[in-house]
Amino acid sequence: MAYNYKFQKILQLKEREKEETQTIYNEALKNFEEAAEKLYSLLKRKEGLIDFQETKMVSGFSIHEIQHYQLFVSNLEQTINYQQQVVINARSQMQWCEQQLREKNIEVKKYEKMKEKDFERFKESLLIDENKQMDEISAIQFMNRGK
Repeated sequence: MAYNYKFQKILQLKEREKEETQTIYNEALKNFEEAAEKLYSLLKRKEGLIDFQETKMVSGFSIHEIQHYQLFVSNLEQTINYQQQVVINARSQMQWCEQQLREKNIEVKKYEKMKEKDFERFKESLLIDENKQMDEISAIQFMNRGK
């Protein structure tokens, strides 16, 4: 007698949902990493620009050049502020997806645990049936000896 789990289709559905959620989470993680890397490069760029300005200040800088670099730094700071918001949004999206993935994992594990317990009951019932058959065979053999 072959084992047939009564909730197999539900388990397969839950596993597919988990895989889809995993894909969505991986995409959210990738988006977060890209946004964070872009923010990092902007911050490094700003730091390099400020270092360049300080070096130029020592050697001499015209007022026009100072204004130009200040405007550039100001624009860069606005871009950094915007990118920080993008990173915050990407992080919260990633965390939400991670929570969904955890929930899907828990659901799948529940069904897998139910399957394990059901399989154990199946094996026990097979063992009981086998013992009954052995008892019947023994009784038949005993009866045949008596004749």
